[in-house]
Amino acid sequence: MPVITLYYDDLEELSGLDKDTVIKRIPMMGCDIERIEDDHVDIEFFPNRPDLYSTEGVARAIKGFLDIETGLREFNTSSSGIIITRDSEIKNIRPYLACAVVRGMQFNSRSIESLMALQESLHWAVGRNRKKVSIGVHDMGNLTPPFKYIAQDPDFKFTPLDFTEALSMRDILEKHPKGIKFANLLEKFEKYPLILDANNNVLSFPPIINGELTKVTRGTTDLFIEVTGLDPAVSIALNIVVASLAERGGMIESVLIDGKIETPDISPGIMELKNGEVEELLGFKLTNEEIITSLKKIRYGAQLSGNSIKVSVPAYRSDILHNCDLIEDIAIAYGFDKIKPELPLTSMTGRSHPISRSRDTLNEIMTGLGYLQVMPFTLTNERMQFDMMRREKAKGITQILYPISEDHTIVRPTILPNLLEILSINKHRELPQRIFEAGEVVLDCKTYQRLGCVAIHPQANFTEIQAIIDAVLRERRIEYTVTGSHDPAFIEGRCADVLINGEKAGVFGEIHPEVISNFGLEHPIIGFELEL
Repeated sequence: MPVITLYYDDLEELSGLDKDTVIKRIPMMGCDIERIEDDHVDIEFFPNRPDLYSTEGVARAIKGFLDIETGLREFNTSSSGIIITRDSEIKNIRPYLACAVVRGMQFNSRSIESLMALQESLHWAVGRNRKKVSIGVHDMGNLTPPFKYIAQDPDFKFTPLDFTEALSMRDILEKHPKGIKFANLLEKFEKYPLILDANNNVLSFPPIINGELTKVTRGTTDLFIEVTGLDPAVSIALNIVVASLAERGGMIESVLIDGKIETPDISPGIMELKNGEVEELLGFKLTNEEIITSLKKIRYGAQLSGNSIKVSVPAYRSDILHNCDLIEDIAIAYGFDKIKPELPLTSMTGRSHPISRSRDTLNEIMTGLGYLQVMPFTLTNERMQFDMMRREKAKGITQILYPISEDHTIVRPTILPNLLEILSINKHRELPQRIFEAGEVVLDCKTYQRLGCVAIHPQANFTEIQAIIDAVLRERRIEYTVTGSHDPAFIEGRCADVLINGEKAGVFGEIHPEVISNFGLEHPIIGFELEL
C-alpha cells in the first residue's frame, strides 16, 4: 500500500495544524503511521482512499474530521476553450482520455514533490501500474492548443523527460528507464500513443514518459493534465488530481474532447440514506442531526429530505459504491471510541480449524528440532520458482493479472524457493541456519497446505535431512516409505520422494550446487517439502 510523506510545514500551511496534532489525530482517520521524523511523518493509507495520497488530500480530510472546515468542498470550474481530438487508430490502442487545465499555481519544492508522489501513487492504486490508467502533467508555457492524441510510428523522435537528446519512440522503450520498465504495455502494437500540440511539440508518450519540453518546475503556473487508459477510471484519476491542485489555489478549467465530451466532471454524486439504515448496520441509534454532522466531517454534503438524508458525494471519492460505505464513514466520524461493546445474547464457543491445529503441531515439532519458523510472501515469480530451481514450468500456475512488480507475478506453487531466498537474504549471518514454514501453496486455483524446511552449513548432508523427515512423520504417527527421486532441484542420487499410502507426498535431499549458486549461496544446503 502507498506510504505518503507528509511534511509538517506543508501540511500546517494547508490545514493550520501543528505537528503534535497531526501525529495524534491522523490515525483516527483510518491510516497507520509508518515513521515519524523531525520534519515529516510517513503515513500508510488503504488502497480504497486514493484521494488521500497527497498532502492536499490529507489536509482537506483532516480539516473536516477536526471540524475546522466541514461539508462538501465546492469546486468552481470554467471552460478553457482548449480542444483535443483523438484519431481513429488510437481507439484500438489506448482509447480512454480525460483532460483538464489548472491555472494560477504557485509551486515550490514541497508542492512539486507532492504532485509527483500523487501521480505515481495513482498509477499504482487506480492505474494498475499504468496499464489501466496513466497520468501526464505538463507546463503549458511552451504549448500551443489545440492538441491531438494519435497513434504514431515508432520511429518518430522527440526529447523525453530528463534527457538532452532526441530519441525515437522505439529507442525510448529500449534505453529510457521508464521505457524499459513499461515497454510491455505496448509490445503488442505496431504504433504507439502520442499527444502533440498544434506545432507538433510532444506533450506525452503515454503510458511511458512525458516530453522534456513540458517539464513542471517552480516557475510553472498553468498546467495541462491528460489521463489516458483502457478504462473509464481515467476520469476518477483526473478528478483526484485536479481536486488536490485546487487545495493549493489552482483554478480548474475544462477541456473539450472530440468536440463533444467535456472533462473534468467534478459535480458530486447523489445518494440517499433511508431512515433506519444507519442503525440497522451499526447496531445503535443516531439522530438525523448526528448523522448529518458526521457526514459533513468526512466532507460530504448532507441534508434532510423527508424521511431520508440526501448525501452529496465528492467526485474524488471513487470508493463510495453503496450506502454501507457512507455508513462506515459515519462511524469513523462519530468515533469508534464512543461505540460501546455489547456481549451477544446467545452463548457461543469456538474452536481451532483442523488445519490450524495441524500447523500448530508441526510448528512445535520443527521448533523442537532446532528450526526457526519464517513467514515469507505467498506471491512470487516464475524465475525464482522454476529457472533458479532448475525445474520445468509446472501447469496450473495462478498468474497475477496486474502485478505491481516483476517480483510478484504468480501465487507460489512450492515453498522451497521462498526458503532459499530467505537464506540468500541472510547469507551474511553466521552458520548454521535452519528455517521452516508450514504454509499454503496454490495449484490449479486450489489451496494446499505444505511443510518446508532448509538448513545450510558446511556439514549438511542427506542423512541429516532424512532424520528430520523421519522425526516429523514419526511424531505425527504417519507411516511412510521412500524411493529415489529425480527432482532437478536436488543432487541426483542424494534425494528421495516420500510416499504415504503409496502416493508421493513430498521430496527431500541435498540441494543441487547450481541452485545454491543461483541464490548467491556457497555452502551445502539440505531441505524438504511435504504435503500436510
